[in-house]
Amino acid sequence: MWFEFLIYILLAIGVFFNILGGVGLLRFPDVYTRLHAGTKCTTFGSIFITGSVILLGLKMWYLGSTDGSVLAIHTAGALVAILLTNPTGAHAIARAAHKSGVKPVGAVVDSLQDKSVKKTVKKKEEEK
Repeated sequence: MWFEFLIYILLAIGVFFNILGGVGLLRFPDVYTRLHAGTKCTTFGSIFITGSVILLGLKMWYLGSTDGSVLAIHTAGALVAILLTNPTGAHAIARAAHKSGVKPVGAVVDSLQDKSVKKTVKKKEEEK
C-alpha cells in the first residue's frame, strides 16, 4: 500500500515540475530564460517520473513478472540519456543563440560578448 502511494507521489511531483517547465516556456521573455525553464524543470520532472516507473518495474519484478525488471532497466537507461542530453542540448542552443546575436531581455552587461570581441580584435591584430 505505501509503495503505491510513493509511486503516485513521485508521479505527481514529476508532472508538477513538467507543467512548471511548460508554463515557463510560455511566460518567459527570451530564449535564455525559456531554455532555463525548459531544461531545469523538465529534467527534474523526468527524474521523478522515471523514478516512479522504476519503482513500478521493481514492484512487478518482486511479484514475479520478468517484464518488471526489463521495464526498470530500460527506464534507468532512458533516465541516464535524459540527464546527459538535456543540459548538453540546452547549452548548444544557448551558445548558438548568443553567437547569432540574440540579446537577453533586460541585460545590462554581457560578459560573453566582451570576451568574443577581445578575441576578434586579437585575431585581427595578429593578421596585420
